Amino acid sequence: MAEEKKIYLLLTDTGTAFTRLIKSYTKKPYNHASISFDVDLNEVYSFGRKTPKNPFIGGFVREDIESVLFRQADCAIYSLNVTDEDLQKMKQFIQLIAANKELYRYNLIGLFGVIVKKPIKRKNAFFCSQFVASVLKESNTINFDKDVCLVQPSDLLSSADFKLVYEGRLREYQHGDVARRIQASLPVVSG
Repeated sequence: MAEEKKIYLLLTDTGTAFTRLIKSYTKKPYNHASISFDVDLNEVYSFGRKTPKNPFIGGFVREDIESVLFRQADCAIYSLNVTDEDLQKMKQFIQLIAANKELYRYNLIGLFGVIVKKPIKRKNAFFCSQFVASVLKESNTINFDKDVCLVQPSDLLSSADFKLVYEGRLREYQHGDVARRIQASLPVVSG
């Protein structure tokens, strides 16, 4: 049997004006999705802002969860067991995008497709949950019941056996002993 690894889904609410606008539509607590391959969230990938103050300049980002954008963020962190082969496929998919990141952009128009429930496919363009869904789909980890162009952050949870490992302030996760407790398989108290 193949050795299982864990990946982490990070859902956040940064409280920005753009996030509040999206939240008014979705009515969900978290409206940004990222993927990480380590419990400490040292490597977190998504499609989002390239500069903290401008939500309209976006693309592929390796997110810094200690940045000003995430300083006051609420979050939910989920884990998912995957095979080593699936993990390698995910990393290769992300590495390919990272190596060509100047060719990729944020799929702002695609968000309107979500609203009208019609996929708007654009070459080399993703919004955050579309990107995470694509990473999971490319590795054959998850087959979604809708086009990845329509996947919202909350849809990611219902598509696989994600396990909640933490919910609370992202800052408390970063600076507490939460990640160490998760690695040691100890119970985690919400922040």
